Formats: sequence, structure tokens, C-alpha cells
Amino acid sequence: MTTIAYKDGVIAYDSLICNGNAITYDDYDKCHEREGLKFVMTGYVCDYSKLIGAWFGEPVTGTVECSALVFDGKSLCYAAYNAEHGLCKTPIWLDRPYVLGSGSDHAMTAMDMGATAAEAVEMAKKRDTSTGGQVRTLIIHQVG
Repeated sequence: MTTIAYKDGVIAYDSLICNGNAITYDDYDKCHEREGLKFVMTGYVCDYSKLIGAWFGEPVTGTVECSALVFDGKSLCYAAYNAEHGLCKTPIWLDRPYVLGSGSDHAMTAMDMGATAAEAVEMAKKRDTSTGGQVRTLIIHQVG
């Protein structure tokens, strides 16, 4: 999976892609852009395009085993999809930390202890076997 952490106007995320027990890439950029929106993805890479398409009203077939933080230039939200309920968009409060992915418990604890979003993902890399590679950041707004 991955670790995505948001805090103080910054989204941080790792770059590890695994296939079973094997590392496929350790430098994959999980931030995808379409029509001015940025999608920071977690889950199965093969489903990324399905979730992004669902956001724009495209039909979805099969399962969608991924989720994302989506930034539209002003607001941030969590996005996921399931066949029963369709697209789920949950607003994220910009004044509070938020995490998702397999290393989310580690990242949230690190941020609770004062770490930045990027530092939190670095900490998650130490304990979560599905988080690794480069830590990238996306600045979505200036705090202060």
C-alpha cells in the first residue's frame, strides 16, 4: 500500500510499489493530476485510473481497490469507491492532521509527537513494510 500524511498545508507520501513480496518500484510518483485536480493515491496502481475516472463521472466496472487525497486548489478531501455506494468524497479539515494507507497509524503517532507530514512518512517507512522509497511532498497552502 503506502503512507499518505497531511499536516499544516503539506501532503507527504512515499514512492514504493510492491507486487506481492517483491518491490516493483521505489521511485513511483503517486500524485496524479487531471483537469487541475491532484490525486495522491494509495492502493492498487491498476485501479488508480478507475477512481480518478469515477471522480469525473465515468462509469466504473469491477472493484476499485484504491483511495486518494484529492486537492482541487482550495479544498482537500478523501475519495474512495465501492460498487454499492459509488464514489465517496469526505472533506478533510485543513487545520487538522490526516493520514491514510498501510502506515497511517505510525504516521499519525509521529505527527501527534510533533513531526511534520514528511517526517511522519519517514517514520512510517521504518515500521511499515509497504511504505518506502522516496518521500515526496505537495504543498497545498501556506499556514500562518
